[in-house]
Amino acid sequence: MVALLPPLEAPVDPVDALRRIAFLLERTRAGTYRVEAFRKAARALKGIDDDEVEQRARAGTLKDLPGIGKSTSAVVEESVRGELPAYLASLQEKSSGPLVAGGEDLYAALQGDCHLHSDWSDGGSPIDEMVLTGIELGHRWMVLTDHSPQLRIANGLTAERLTQQIGIVDAINRGVGEAFRLFKGIEVDILDDGSLDQTDAMLDQLDLVTASVHSKLRMNSGPMTRRMVAAVLNPRVNVLGHCTGRLVEGSRGKRPQSDFDARAVFEACLEGGTAVEINSRPERCDPPDELVELALEIGCLFSVDSDAHAPGQLDMKAYGCERAERLGVPWDRIVTTWDADRVHAWANPA
Repeated sequence: MVALLPPLEAPVDPVDALRRIAFLLERTRAGTYRVEAFRKAARALKGIDDDEVEQRARAGTLKDLPGIGKSTSAVVEESVRGELPAYLASLQEKSSGPLVAGGEDLYAALQGDCHLHSDWSDGGSPIDEMVLTGIELGHRWMVLTDHSPQLRIANGLTAERLTQQIGIVDAINRGVGEAFRLFKGIEVDILDDGSLDQTDAMLDQLDLVTASVHSKLRMNSGPMTRRMVAAVLNPRVNVLGHCTGRLVEGSRGKRPQSDFDARAVFEACLEGGTAVEINSRPERCDPPDELVELALEIGCLFSVDSDAHAPGQLDMKAYGCERAERLGVPWDRIVTTWDADRVHAWANPA
């Protein structure tokens, strides 16, 4: 069950305070540079003995450490004194409530996420930090879906790097125990002809594949429809990511949705057992309401996903839940409400 994180209270560990500040900034879409200051400071302290941290805090020499600045040293000093850091207290008061009104019951019913990124591609945090935050939020499972090779601007994973990542995922699963499962996955590019931007041999090693169009988004309707239909009928594809490619707000500006025959694509999703993603990022809000309603009418499965590129963004599924609940999507047709065993069986039929 996914849940809001309870506010931290004094006394609080300095690393926990820094991590929570970064989380709250990320979930409210604060600037990357601002967030990274707190993430960097948390990483710096993890490698230092607690006694040294306390001594430096009391001596005022924390800023001598690489990665610790004025704001972050103040948080650490207040934590060491047994106080709730003022900056954290302010953020918790202003930014720890629900991101959106509506969808709370569905949000609480979610168990996982089929679309998220780490610093192996264009995410901002290591895999273990994404996992730790997911566990803290109550996730029972998540799918690591870093980008595929063609998306060079996002540091997409070659077959060799994906092989390395698979080994790390296996190691994480051995370490976290049975209460949580990190699935091996990818957000694979749908190429111009509908083929996938990764070898079949590599895709066969994954637990779940989310496929998305990232290039030539203004392709004519006919070719775009054929491209998407071919992808969602591919037995290796489980989720169709942000299907229209639109942007409705944000720092990247606005972008119109791609032109394709949505009925044909969603009917192919139904035939192939491919879930239609309800992408929760506010700048995407994809697909638009009328296409969610069409996919619902056709009988498709759905996946409410965060498309998180930072730990705090895992909470953005609240936006997708509001839309899914408002539009009447039955919970049992949302694969992210299913348990890990059911998701794995669906994504890997015998």
